[in-house]
Amino acid sequence: MIIYWIIRALIIILSSFIGFQIQKNFLGILIGFCLSLGIVVLELIISKIKLDTLVIGLIGVVLGIVLAQLLDYLIFLLEEPVISDVFRKYLWVIRIGFAYLGLSIAIQKKTEVDLLDKDIIKKGKIEKSHLLILDTSMIIDGRIVDIYATKFIEGPMLVPKFVLKELQLLADSQEHNKRLRAKRGLEMLNKLKEEKAITIVDIDYPEIKETDAKLIKLAKEINAKILTVDYNLNKIATLEGIVVLNINDLSNALKPVFLPGESFAIYVLKEGKDFNQGVGYLDDGTMVVIEDGRKFIGRKIDVVVTSSLQTSSGKIIFTKPA
Repeated sequence: MIIYWIIRALIIILSSFIGFQIQKNFLGILIGFCLSLGIVVLELIISKIKLDTLVIGLIGVVLGIVLAQLLDYLIFLLEEPVISDVFRKYLWVIRIGFAYLGLSIAIQKKTEVDLLDKDIIKKGKIEKSHLLILDTSMIIDGRIVDIYATKFIEGPMLVPKFVLKELQLLADSQEHNKRLRAKRGLEMLNKLKEEKAITIVDIDYPEIKETDAKLIKLAKEINAKILTVDYNLNKIATLEGIVVLNINDLSNALKPVFLPGESFAIYVLKEGKDFNQGVGYLDDGTMVVIEDGRKFIGRKIDVVVTSSLQTSSGKIIFTKPA
């Protein structure tokens, strides 16, 4: 990096010297200095822009200028002196306007070009409606690795850069549990990457702060489904007309059904929210609420099912001691 700054300084000094040689006064030095400084600043700005964005932007500018020239030709064919004179007077304003329009549209549509460029949608092999976007909660959950291994889900699944950023922020969190869960999520991503099950897309929406809102916008733009275990995202995305695949729903559908009157053994782990309730968990994580079970905390007892409640956030079985 230091060598670059040395070269830049030498260019500015050399340009100032050449300017002095041309003008033989301070104005020449100033002109040479300002021109070289402008070039260096432009170089620094361009170096911060990604190559694909730069190329797409330049293509947009060229197309904008071509459209302006085409409009100039059409005005000429009209043979209306008044319109032609006004158009010619403001020709450069129109050219600059169309160049900006081409630049703006090209950069805004860059996300779609990114997807095409990464062969996600090519030759009808993977239709847009089959695209799947992974959210942060789904990555941290980890079950997607096992589900993908069963071939019930076809790849590649998309992981936007803003989801990766959120995962990295969680991995650097001061909270121990969040940090551990995020690191587990990164491990799951590495496994999926090894299986070529995911495609990381360089897409972001800086004007939107919330990750969920970004996911919804991306899903709308490319007509994709969202893979999640986030209950709130599930509800909001569904309201927006987006198809959501909630792994909890799949898990609930595969869980053994306990009908009222059936009995099984459960370890009472802690007290419940209501008076005298006890709470335990089945091996698959299903919560079991035991009426009058508080006195059995720390013991394994037989219980009888009274009812059950199934939601997108999980399943709860209500029981009483046998």
